[in-house]
Amino acid sequence: MPTRPRLLDLFCGSGGAAMGYHRAGFEVVGVDLHPQSHYPFEFHQGDALTFPLEGFDAIHASPPCQDYSKALRHFATGYPRLIEDVLSMVQGRNWVIENVPGAPLWTSDTLWGDHGVLLCGSMFGLRVRRHRLFQTSFPLPVYSLPCDHRKAPLNPYNASSRKRDGIESHAMDHYARAMGIEWVKGRQIGEGIPPAYTQWIGERLLAELEEKR
Repeated sequence: MPTRPRLLDLFCGSGGAAMGYHRAGFEVVGVDLHPQSHYPFEFHQGDALTFPLEGFDAIHASPPCQDYSKALRHFATGYPRLIEDVLSMVQGRNWVIENVPGAPLWTSDTLWGDHGVLLCGSMFGLRVRRHRLFQTSFPLPVYSLPCDHRKAPLNPYNASSRKRDGIESHAMDHYARAMGIEWVKGRQIGEGIPPAYTQWIGERLLAELEEKR
């Protein structure tokens, strides 16, 4: 059986991004400064900025987003801005960096050879929007399905939305299922990345690796 290419998942959280890469065909190893008891793959607790990168075919990084987010910035005291540090660290490798709108990441190809995309849950038929930026070391095709915000998304934080959808209890569990991260619990659900995003990214990353061989 062919060996899966290895992907290092830095600032891995509870593993939503990791699951997408796994479904795309990668062996995934996660690293986070905090314990991640629900992470579904091999996990190492440690500093993502100093973890050894050797032995991996690709790197994914989701550095802290709080100080880039317009919605959370007033709560973000003490959260670092690490995107520039991560970009410097991964140069010369195959990489993906993910963050929230407002972060200094590209959302399309540029004349300077940068690559990026903005993804939304509605592009993948999910009942969540959860816009996220992905900048990559490899080209990405323009996604063929634009955001479709005509249908109201699932919103576990809003009482009228819960009533509309018949959700009486365990609202966050419904939200986790809507994103496709059923194994994630508690507050981490609100920070999760739908695996559909990174499965789409990962399939294109695999094609890039195959082309380089």
